[in-house]
Amino acid sequence: MSLHFARTALSVLCLLAPAAALAADLIPVEDFARHPQISMPRLSPDGKYVAVRVDTDDGDNHALMVYQVSDMSNPVSMLRMPKYELPTSIVWVSPTRLVIEKGKQFGSIDKPLSTGEIIATDFNGKNQDYLYGYDSKASSRSATRGTDRGWGSIDGLPERANGHFYMGAQDWDVQNQSSLYDVNAQKNTRQLIGDIGVGDMTFMTGADGLAHFAYGRDENYNFVVFHRENNAWAKLGSQATGASFAPISFAPDRQRIYASFSADGGPGKLVEQDENGSGRHDLAKDDFGSIGTLQWTALPNQPFAATPMTGLPKPIYIDPNLPAAKLHMALSQKFPGQVVDFINYSEDGSQLLFSVSSDRSPGSYMLIDTQTFKVRKLFDAAPWIDPGKMAERRPVRFKASDGLELEAILTFPKGSKEANLPMVLVPHGGPHDVQDTWFYDDDAQFLASRGYLVLQVNYRGSGGRGANFKEAGYLKWGTRIQQDLIDGVKWAIEERYADPSRICVYGGSFGGYSAMMATIRAPGLFKCAVGYAGIYDLDMMYNKGDIGSNKRGRNYLRTVIGKNDADLAANSPDKLADKIDVPVLLVHGEDDQRAPFAQAKAMRAALEAAHKPYQWLSKPGEGHGFYTEKNNIEFYNTLQSFLDKYIGPKADVAAK
Repeated sequence: MSLHFARTALSVLCLLAPAAALAADLIPVEDFARHPQISMPRLSPDGKYVAVRVDTDDGDNHALMVYQVSDMSNPVSMLRMPKYELPTSIVWVSPTRLVIEKGKQFGSIDKPLSTGEIIATDFNGKNQDYLYGYDSKASSRSATRGTDRGWGSIDGLPERANGHFYMGAQDWDVQNQSSLYDVNAQKNTRQLIGDIGVGDMTFMTGADGLAHFAYGRDENYNFVVFHRENNAWAKLGSQATGASFAPISFAPDRQRIYASFSADGGPGKLVEQDENGSGRHDLAKDDFGSIGTLQWTALPNQPFAATPMTGLPKPIYIDPNLPAAKLHMALSQKFPGQVVDFINYSEDGSQLLFSVSSDRSPGSYMLIDTQTFKVRKLFDAAPWIDPGKMAERRPVRFKASDGLELEAILTFPKGSKEANLPMVLVPHGGPHDVQDTWFYDDDAQFLASRGYLVLQVNYRGSGGRGANFKEAGYLKWGTRIQQDLIDGVKWAIEERYADPSRICVYGGSFGGYSAMMATIRAPGLFKCAVGYAGIYDLDMMYNKGDIGSNKRGRNYLRTVIGKNDADLAANSPDKLADKIDVPVLLVHGEDDQRAPFAQAKAMRAALEAAHKPYQWLSKPGEGHGFYTEKNNIEFYNTLQSFLDKYIGPKADVAAK
């Protein structure tokens, strides 16, 4: 075992105090640049073990570790993974066997991308096997797996652990085909239980071990749902799906299903219905936000609470009299100001792994005995973060200039008066189906710790409010979305939260695009702009980067930005650089595949041609957002100096 990994794990699980605090009150920048060391915990079916993902201090190397619940001081086993590779999904298929979906971290902004590889290991690190993926020679059945060239995914588990799992597969050599297998993870054998002539589908299985639904976006970027009827797939029409419909799981009676549904494109509701679509009734809904996180009972699983995706995360209890609901309420009272999330149970329901987190805490993981109600703390996600020193994040609502009600998150510098503050607008990436929430945010907390009010607007196009709201941002990247952001800034000024003479904009990915476009659309409103891993030339998205590399991606681009050359140019910051009237900081990873380095170079060239002031920071080996903690520290220090110069204390001195 790596001594470095062992020390990392011990330091977290023993909850040792972080390094001695600096003499000054300022929280060290390193605290915000570090990656959580332990994440994705999963409790074994017998409740005896917990599997976790462990990251090194530099964040480049990852491992799967297994601990015995009765002795969390030393790991039972460790499966180290190649540099930048990490588990993206971990499931127990028996009390002694784990299945892991592998992925790669290409940057700090995007979630890790699956590599399509599925591996298995015993809890003690023995009997490791390669179940699916492009490297079929690593499989114990390599002689017969030469055709395994594709992406695999963990699509579900049998109701009770039996060593099997359900694996979705997308074969590279067979276009527009999705398959589902029942895989014996111990013997590395598989049986086809569902296939459909549409690519990139996710399957939902029943207790009979067969695929009942297939759903996802087809190659034209249309969301489609199929139901298996008489051993054939039938595409569901709008009468069955409404404006949006996604099956979740079967109910305990094995006849009815739970699903997300919206009849008119508004916020998605949690519903229960017959498998054929009849007898639908609402279980949980919210007029403003879609239903998001669900809380489940032990076997037979049923949702007992649901939380809307907007505002303060307050659960809606579907049946408050269920024992699981009462336990959730009691734990919520035990951890006031935090959100309790049930992760998974032992199969007999006697042990429950859960987390608590908040706007000021990245989260802690706990285990409770559901018979004695004794709670044990296992570890903190980021033990060096002191919630008592973090800032409040507050969901607010305001009206856009066209009357549409929008949500934003304000993060207030701790201990400051809530008036006339220097402010940083931080547009989120995406832009579609992504949103800012109340939960802990490194960027927002870092900026607040440096004295800045942070405004994060969930502009139209964002997730969390249904299909209509998301699609309202299509073809409006440089126009209505930017106006929503500008309207948010004007609202903060009118409410006297923000000092109108000290406002900057900083964003990553689409947020980097918005950092440039917002200054173009609202001259004089901002004092500086920071583009981090941004998109600056819309037409380039079709020719460079991973989005436009396949038909589905190109159809996505046609849907959200269009193909009209004049429109693309009119909404590309590098074509409008002469209109940027503020100092700019451009930051980019030179190996970025989502927003290629060419995007940043095009923006730099445009600023130079327009004789506009800019500052530059790029790093080789970095992808879509810096991932190495050393580079993140440099970035945060650079960002702090840049903001301080134009809207911080140094700017005050210069003005005097």
